[in-house]
Amino acid sequence: MSQLYVGSEVGKLKRVMLHRPERALNHLTPSNYKDLLFDDVLAVERAGEEHDEFAKTLRGEGVEVLLLHDLLAETLAIPEAKNWLLDMQVGEYRLGYQFAQDVRGYLQTLSDEELAQILLGGLSYIDFPLQSPSMMQAMHERTDFIIDPLPNHLFTRDTSCWVYGGVSLNPMAKPARQRETNHLRAIYRWHPTFASSSFHTYLGEEQRDYDNAMVEGGDVLVIGNGAVLVGMSERTTPQGVEALARSLFKHGQAKEVIAINLPKHRSCMHLDTVMTHMDLDTFSVYPEVMRKDLQCWRLADAGKGDVKVTEVDYFLHAIEKALNIPQLNIITTGGDSFEAEREQWNDANNVLTVRPGVVIGYEGNVYTNEKYDKAGIKVLPIPGDQLGRGRGGARCMSCPIEREGL
Repeated sequence: MSQLYVGSEVGKLKRVMLHRPERALNHLTPSNYKDLLFDDVLAVERAGEEHDEFAKTLRGEGVEVLLLHDLLAETLAIPEAKNWLLDMQVGEYRLGYQFAQDVRGYLQTLSDEELAQILLGGLSYIDFPLQSPSMMQAMHERTDFIIDPLPNHLFTRDTSCWVYGGVSLNPMAKPARQRETNHLRAIYRWHPTFASSSFHTYLGEEQRDYDNAMVEGGDVLVIGNGAVLVGMSERTTPQGVEALARSLFKHGQAKEVIAINLPKHRSCMHLDTVMTHMDLDTFSVYPEVMRKDLQCWRLADAGKGDVKVTEVDYFLHAIEKALNIPQLNIITTGGDSFEAEREQWNDANNVLTVRPGVVIGYEGNVYTNEKYDKAGIKVLPIPGDQLGRGRGGARCMSCPIEREGL
């Protein structure tokens, strides 16, 4: 029987969750793309075609692909789940009591499929067919959003991440992404695929204010052998790492967490934009960021709910020790310094390993892909001219929910 378990970054990938870009990208415009954390508007139809190629490549490798949109629509068919989600997404303190009632009344008339489209893709005032007695419509432009679109749902890696025998429903750093977690919270609680399974929940099972404890899945690498590698980036804080580590240890799901202090800028938004695990002993690394002088700590279970924190001299040495490997094989970003910087920006290091030594990456990163090939790593190329504009590659766009260990 298959189970919800992710034992590594490189073991055979069996099941994964993706989100095909759709309505939310139609709502991405030159006036709002920065607020929605994109670098540009995307050609929506082309982005969808590129994503279809990604899903096709995964299925060709024997990976079961679950689509977030379908999971959400199927979850909304359960009345308790629909009521909970509407309470979370269309509450009276978000929209005002009267307008929330009117919006909710309208949403209740929609099919589960239509409601999923709106929760994922947004609802503008121009698309709201009712006239409410509240002040809200009169005080907003017709192109303002009643429900904001969530184009970053494309990057399913971040909102929730499976670590060994459980999942972290992540407290997201940016307001533009915080509503995403409610969708995953509902899916994991009520959808039959998950409701009938047994798994741990590390963070986010309950609706609470995590304050400064933020985690995003792009910073979390399940490197195997009971170890987890986490980057402290612009999106993941030390408080979040400690909270995740404590929960992993509490549930007996990890032996150690290796935490690396990353520069806090967009070009290395998450650890997986500058470092990914490609084979048992092989990592892809962007050396301009992943320098030897980065601060690094090892967090271990000290018992009785306590965590022992020890600073270590070099993150690669910490990884070698955790994996019991004498020396790691490091493949750096390809090309000269200018080409390497461009390819890192275009997600050359953000590859998804489908089995040891076989990865999916954007076809446009020719210098780095050639370097992978010469090092014995097989690259399954996918188009990414549009998808890459969201600053995320194959790893970012995938949430493994079943993968073998080392």
